[in-house]
Amino acid sequence: MHEELSNKKWGSSTTISILSIFLLFGCLFIFRIQDTSITEQFHVTKSKRRHTNSPAKFPLQCTNKTIAKTCKVNYPQAYEPHESSDTVCPDYFRWIHEDLRPWKDTWISRDTLERARNYSNFRLVIVNGRAYLEKMVPAYQTRDLFTIWGIVQLLRLYPGKVPDLEFMFGCGDIPMIKKSDYEGPNTTSLPPPVLFQYCGRDSAVAVVFPDWAFWGWPEVNIKGWERMLEGIIKGSKRMKWKKRAPYAFWKGNPDVSPNRKDLMTCNLSKQHDWDARLYSQKWVEETKQGFKNSKLEEQCKHRYKIYVEGRGWSVSNKYIIACDSMTLLVKPTYYDFFMRSLVPMKHYWPISKQNKCKSIKFAVQWGNKHPSQAQAIGNSGRKFVKENLKMENVYAYMFHLLKEYAKLQRFKPRIPQGAEELCSESMACSFDGVQRNLMEDSMVISPSDKGPCVMPPPYDPPALQSFIQMKENITTQVLNLQNGYWKNKNKKQYLSSLNFKY
Repeated sequence: MHEELSNKKWGSSTTISILSIFLLFGCLFIFRIQDTSITEQFHVTKSKRRHTNSPAKFPLQCTNKTIAKTCKVNYPQAYEPHESSDTVCPDYFRWIHEDLRPWKDTWISRDTLERARNYSNFRLVIVNGRAYLEKMVPAYQTRDLFTIWGIVQLLRLYPGKVPDLEFMFGCGDIPMIKKSDYEGPNTTSLPPPVLFQYCGRDSAVAVVFPDWAFWGWPEVNIKGWERMLEGIIKGSKRMKWKKRAPYAFWKGNPDVSPNRKDLMTCNLSKQHDWDARLYSQKWVEETKQGFKNSKLEEQCKHRYKIYVEGRGWSVSNKYIIACDSMTLLVKPTYYDFFMRSLVPMKHYWPISKQNKCKSIKFAVQWGNKHPSQAQAIGNSGRKFVKENLKMENVYAYMFHLLKEYAKLQRFKPRIPQGAEELCSESMACSFDGVQRNLMEDSMVISPSDKGPCVMPPPYDPPALQSFIQMKENITTQVLNLQNGYWKNKNKKQYLSSLNFKY
């Protein structure tokens, strides 16, 4: 009886103990879940806090005239981005290596720099992340002003990261330094002068730099590139591609070059319809009328848009390509910093410079016969500028170009006597109206949270030659097919047989 009672007590105690253990583990398990949840919630909250915390902003300080005049502004002089970029820069960055190749073996001496003085509008010096300007010859309109403004914004985007350097800048449309003066047995043994410009050509030596209009062009009412690209893309969506006028459109100043005057002979007349609708831009009248007839955002109403050079390279190329109409590119002599990476029949249709009218007619007739393919070329061009010409890439291009250039300098940059120190305040605060608005709109407010994209390696010489040859072959093929079109009696049947796939 006692033993049975003891067994019962033991069984009861065991049951209670087991239950207690289960309860204990259950509580521990629940607590662990709650603890994990709290920990995860903490990390999520912390992550969100880190993600949503916007960087410190440094707006324009024009209220204090002393600050604006002396550039003693409260802006970081150095910084480390929160994360480095693992994105490789677009392929057109490789042309930086090619533009700087003339000085790869000789380096850049002070003499090499100073011999560019007679071609320059200004000298810009960067020392310890601060910019200094020596003015030489005034540029046309405000090209120099907005180019310099863009460089000052680069220093704000990556403070302390741009190396010390000194360079000359020419703001004209045409490259000034001829290769023929420095190549061949009868030329000087000196390296060519080193000059930054907006464009280059195969027969010239130039360090190609993004143009002033990326930050605005007040004289023709063009906003900074971010605003313009957004507006053009929005405007292009107002009319579906196939509902657009089935003609090639161009509007500009034809009086600046014989090349453009020749284009105007392709306009609609009683004798011919070359499927081109061309308009002369009267800037004086447009200025008086508030630019109501020259808004680029409203010029995406034709299936095809023409790019033709003026006196030299034209700043209009990026706006034309952004429209997503198929770009008809009259064979250019000059190139800017990104054009060399555009591929015919992928990003644009090549147009003969010597035989523009027939070339344009053939392109339009083919596009109207194959609208899906023509639209695809237009979309591919627009995609190129939308993705590859984002302002972060434009700044990255400037950064890498200046960094690679600085590596070649074999002298210590020096601040010229009487040079003006530059900052956003010293530049923008002295202006009112359109210029001030453009500057404030394109101003970098905070250092970048992320480093610039990774610079790609130079082109392998055979690969570069192959790329150039491929572009020439495609262009030649298109022009040969064009000649076949004009010789063929049954042009509709001929067009139907042409399906370009590149």
